[in-house]
This record gives sequence, C-alpha cells and structure tokens, in this order.
Amino acid sequence: MFSCRTAWNLAKNRYTEALDAHRRAGKELLDLTASNPTTVGLNFRADELLHSLASRETLNYQPSAQGLPSAREAIAAYYSEKGIGLSAEDLILTTSTSEAYSFVFRLLCDPGDVVLIPAPSYPLFDFLGDLNDVKLVSYELVNDHAWQVDFESLRIAMARALSDGARCRAVLVVHPNNPTGSYVKSHEVAELNGICAAHEMAIIADEVFLDYSLGAQIPLTFSANTEALTFTLSGLSKISALPQMKVAWIATTGPEAMKREALARLAVIADTYLSMSAPAQLAVPTMLGERHQIQPQLLQRIRANLAELDAGLATQSLCRRLTVEGGWYAVLRVPVLGSDEELAISLLRNTGVLLHPGHFYNFPGDGYLVASLITPDVEFAEGVNRALQFIARR
Repeated sequence: MFSCRTAWNLAKNRYTEALDAHRRAGKELLDLTASNPTTVGLNFRADELLHSLASRETLNYQPSAQGLPSAREAIAAYYSEKGIGLSAEDLILTTSTSEAYSFVFRLLCDPGDVVLIPAPSYPLFDFLGDLNDVKLVSYELVNDHAWQVDFESLRIAMARALSDGARCRAVLVVHPNNPTGSYVKSHEVAELNGICAAHEMAIIADEVFLDYSLGAQIPLTFSANTEALTFTLSGLSKISALPQMKVAWIATTGPEAMKREALARLAVIADTYLSMSAPAQLAVPTMLGERHQIQPQLLQRIRANLAELDAGLATQSLCRRLTVEGGWYAVLRVPVLGSDEELAISLLRNTGVLLHPGHFYNFPGDGYLVASLITPDVEFAEGVNRALQFIARR
C-alpha cells in the first residue's frame, strides 16, 4: 500500500531504547548531544523578536514565488557584509534547509540520478535522498592532520555511478562539515569547479554553520562561486539560533545563462508550494539581526567548552580530539574495544553521559564519539570528566 521510498526500518535502535529507558527511570542525564539552541540558556531579544512577528501587514496575502523582497534584501545585505555582491533576485526562500535540498534535488535530478555526498556527514541526507528519488553515493573526507576532501574517492564514486548507468548531477559539500567542523579549502573549491564543469554537475553547498569559525580568517562562502552552477543553502536555524522560525534560503550562482535558467525553474517549484508564512518573511530583517546578539554567546561557549575538553584530554593518553575549524561539534577518537554504539550505551548507563556514536555520521569505522560544544558549560565539563574517566577504566 505504501511507497518504496518510505520503506525505512522504523524500529528503535539500541541506543535510542537505552536513552528512553534512562529517561523513564528518571536518572540523571548529562546531555552532550545538544543541538537545539533554544534550550541551552542563550539570551535572546525576546521583545524585539515577538514584536517583529506582529506586523499588520501579515493580514494581507501577497504571495511571491521567490519570497517577499524585503526578506530577500535583508539576506542579500547579510552576504554584502561578507563582501559578496549577491542580488536579492539570486535568492529563493524556503521553510528549512531540508526543503531547500528537496527543491534543488527536484531541479537537478530525475529518479535514480546520483548526488555525491561527503562521509562523515549528517544522517538526514539519506531520508532526503529517498524522499526525492535520488541515489546518494558517498565520497570520503580523510583526516591527515586536518580534514580534506579525498578527490580520488570522489572520482571513484563518479565512475561507479556511471558504470551502473546512473547520471551524477551534483556534488554536495557541507561547509563547515557536521560533525567534523572542517571547511572546504580554496584549492578544493577550484578542483570541485573543474570536476563539475567537465561533467555538467552542480555544487550544492550547505553553509548553515558558516558563521561559527574558530579561526582568525573569515572562511570563504560558496555564494561567491561563479565557476560552476552552485546552490548555497543556509538559514536562521543556526545563523540566529532560531530553528523554530522556519526561515531558510537557496542562493544561486554560476555561469550567467545557467544561473538564469536554474532560478526560473526554482521559482516555479517555489510557486507550487508557497510554503513560508508571511509573518516569518516580514520578520526576517529582525530575526537575521539577532545574529549579532546570539553568535558571540555561542562562539564564547564553543571556545570555552573546547578548552575544557582539551584540558581533560591533556590528563590522559587514550583519547584525542580531532581538529575543529568551525561549527558546533567536536569529534573524539577513542579506543576501539567494541562498537561505538556499545560504548555510547555503556557511557549512558554507567555515567549518565550522553554522546553520539560515530556511526550516526557514517564514520569509516569504530572509535569515534561526537560531542556538542553548545552544551551549557557546567554540564559539559562534568560530562567530559565522567566520560574520560570511564573510558580510562575500560
């Protein structure tokens, strides 16, 4: 009765069952997986945000396929602050980056076409691929002093898809990656542009964590890329820590003729759904401005938690932290005495500390745990201390 695209295994995994049991028992939980920024003690300008949603203009219905001009102009100004001359006409508003992915997948791919995605990376992509009848094939990010794109694995993935009779339509990059925290470097962008131009492929760049750089240099943004057709996805979920407001966008750049056709087709897709609410669109200038209040708080916490983690790691020799360039997460390399899932469950049951096992993010093997750096600092410090002590005793 149901479609093959939703034939997922809906049974809870052992990790989720263990977490549910822990919570039902009312046991102490130190959650080092926090991803919801509205629950970690940040100070928002509540009155200004609420007032921005109460405009009388919301009583008038004025549908715009790409999104209201005032909202798109505010987003274009955000990029202008980064030195990027993006026009409001290059933008399509969506309710989430998940919806933005669906728009771009539908634009580029026929059923069975291939999009190349990085591994490790965020587990949501599998579901988005299934729902849009797109086949996702992984290429590798490798860690050799720092994370980098393994272009040999990317070319092998392309060749494998072609040998199966499929067309590769795009390369997806997450910039910075979730969870590795690695940015795509300028020389890697140049190589991606060459590959995509030679094979009539597009670049899809997820930049939701772009602003959370831990380095001195401002990272590049794919919204400036014009060598290949490029779709840059971002939104207020991370930029202003407002996931509940459901505001995201697609910025389209590239060779002019190709860009114009892509925008025209995207506008029809967007016009078909008209998904974003008027109150949210009218509030975009205020909500986007909230980043000036929120980002310093988050960056201060991320840096403090990283320092706390490094101090704990310095007292032992079994675990180490992999390089983090930006974003909200840290990857721990831990001894392999079983699966990552078994380790995460043991940590939960014996110490009350919740960490994500690496297999959630498609790491190449066991020996990885992932911690959220936006966890409140006292909880983070205690959780790290308990986790490292437990691993040392194993």
